Amino acid sequence: MVRVRLCGCCLLGWLCALSAVGFAVIAPDTGCSKFTNTSCEQCLSNVTCLWCSTTKQCLVYPVKSILPLAVCKLNAARWGVCWVNFEALIIAMSVVGGILIIGLFVCCYCCCNKKKSRKPDKEDEKIARQNEQRRVRQEERRAEMKNRHDEIRKKYGLFKGDNAYTKFEN
Repeated sequence: MVRVRLCGCCLLGWLCALSAVGFAVIAPDTGCSKFTNTSCEQCLSNVTCLWCSTTKQCLVYPVKSILPLAVCKLNAARWGVCWVNFEALIIAMSVVGGILIIGLFVCCYCCCNKKKSRKPDKEDEKIARQNEQRRVRQEERRAEMKNRHDEIRKKYGLFKGDNAYTKFEN
């Protein structure tokens, strides 16, 4: 029960951390248009700008639509660094995100479904000894009760060494 709660808390923490990435409020006009027809490096010095390499325009990143499809094609859009286009950036982030999620599930699986080792530990040995002691005491009590019952049968003449219902032979 504790492991399930721990894994639930771990999963909730990871999901909160992953969902909080990328939610920043950006001002609508930050002067990106003044970098049009310059270089990609100058345009991307402002983190709110997007460089479109086919048109050589510096545009304000469209935060409402998340992907800049309306202003520039993905393979021509540059954001953050000039040497990675937006298409490759999305693929790389998807792969990294997928690896993180798979790693999270593997960690939760390993924590929640931990198997016992093949070697018996001290607790298992103690339980086995106690079970063996109980079994021995039960056998002793059973033998004592059988002896007591046999004595009572002898006392009242109910004990017969041979079976009364044996087959008659001529």
